[in-house]
Amino acid sequence: MSVKVLLPEEAEPTWDIAQLFPAQGTWDEEEYLALDTNQLVEFSHGRLEVLPMPTWSHQRLLVKLLQLLSQWVTTHGLGEVLPAPLRVQLWPGKYREPDIVFMSEDHASRKSERYWYGADLVVEIVSPDDRRRDYEIKRREYAQAGISEYWIVDPEARRIIVLTLEGDRYRVHGEFGPGDHADSVLLKGFSVDVQDIFKVIES
Repeated sequence: MSVKVLLPEEAEPTWDIAQLFPAQGTWDEEEYLALDTNQLVEFSHGRLEVLPMPTWSHQRLLVKLLQLLSQWVTTHGLGEVLPAPLRVQLWPGKYREPDIVFMSEDHASRKSERYWYGADLVVEIVSPDDRRRDYEIKRREYAQAGISEYWIVDPEARRIIVLTLEGDRYRVHGEFGPGDHADSVLLKGFSVDVQDIFKVIES
């Protein structure tokens, strides 16, 4: 008996499994929070957004920044720093998973087991698949959520942009490139050597 092997372009999704889940636009928050996956998945008013798997360079940058920020925050007893995956509720019906999240000790009550209610500082490493997501969409959303500071780390441009919240919008505190030190407004005294940060993806 011969068995037909489907080529990738002929293969179909496993529809029986897919039909066990709600259709796009109909998910509720509890269904999203119950989703058990190692894939980064964000949630926006009934719709899931599955993010691309991070690259080697993305993860090296994340680890470098996480180490520096976490060490500073821990040394000064300022709060807690965690990497993705960690769900952050921006407002009811809207969740993001920033690459790095800081919550101050003053706002410790906003941390829960399944997700955090907002954050004080977030870091996003720009993904090549959709640069607009980090530069425009998340910039608008994080400001709307009242997150005090947003760092955009751009591997392609070798640049770090630090945004600080003024009212309901972000103001550019600085655009920092090689030779500069990117510094925080919220965390007084914290800065990183931009050239040293991006050196980790040059080896």
